[in-house]
Amino acid sequence: MDTSPFKDWPCGGSGKSLREHFEATNHRDAILYVEDIVAKHEALTEWQIRNLHSLVLKGIDPEQAGRYRQENVVTAGASTTPPDFLHLSVEMAALLDWYGHAGALHPVERAAELHTRFVKIHPFIDGNGRTGRLLLNFELMKEGYPPAILLKEDRLGYYDVLDTACVRGDYADITSLVAVSVQRSLDLYIGVLKLSQPPDRERPPPPA
Repeated sequence: MDTSPFKDWPCGGSGKSLREHFEATNHRDAILYVEDIVAKHEALTEWQIRNLHSLVLKGIDPEQAGRYRQENVVTAGASTTPPDFLHLSVEMAALLDWYGHAGALHPVERAAELHTRFVKIHPFIDGNGRTGRLLLNFELMKEGYPPAILLKEDRLGYYDVLDTACVRGDYADITSLVAVSVQRSLDLYIGVLKLSQPPDRERPPPPA
């Protein structure tokens, strides 16, 4: 069922629109999908990217889910214009070719650049940012890093460094932002592990 006409209707008693509800559940499903392909050591392909996008738009815009856009678009607030839709197959093939030769980059650098290059292509009508962030975390998780946590207060800075990277091809600032986000995730995980450890006095003595 195409629910897009009702996307802004409240969902139950949560106060959230139906679209927001779908976005939240779709993000959960997409993260589980990323975890699955990482666990299976599957290579990144166009098919995987389309599958991720299908999960992002599931229940929101079924006609566009996993389908490259069929029109030209302008990205609000961006200094670059996405490529002509007729060139998307070539652009995506070039992205994956670059990715296949980017093994010498540090994983955080590679994740940030993969994300930026994908977002600049803007291959879908909607959901490019969400799909791009899933690709970012796919690359991090594949290399043993936790997912990057981007907070609401990071949003303006994120768009600034993303735009700079798209315009200049300089990925230093967005790589730094991703590195800070990964460190935040590591700190969070370490904090949780510390909380789960019993105090020293409750720990059994080491074996003799």
